[in-house]
Amino acid sequence: MGYIIKPLITEKANAQTEKFGNVFGFVVRPEANKLQIKTEVEARYNVNVKSVNTMRYAGKNKTRYTKRGLIKGRTNAFKKAIVTLKEGDTIDFYSNI
Repeated sequence: MGYIIKPLITEKANAQTEKFGNVFGFVVRPEANKLQIKTEVEARYNVNVKSVNTMRYAGKNKTRYTKRGLIKGRTNAFKKAIVTLKEGDTIDFYSNI
């Protein structure tokens, strides 16, 4: 286990959850496949998963101009999973706060 890194809590992910009611996003490890993500979400949150969609994001080059000169860097690459739950199931990310 340990394929889920963190839940996606962004404006777009929250809008999808409000619109459809049973769609949630997670940042997952790049080597995780859909079956592994499905079993971990079901085990961790005690819900039934209907489908899993995954997306891979490449890191982007970033450049900043500062007093000390030009600083070049790169953002991290990551994989995102959009999990659709069966009707009636939901996940509350804010219950532990």
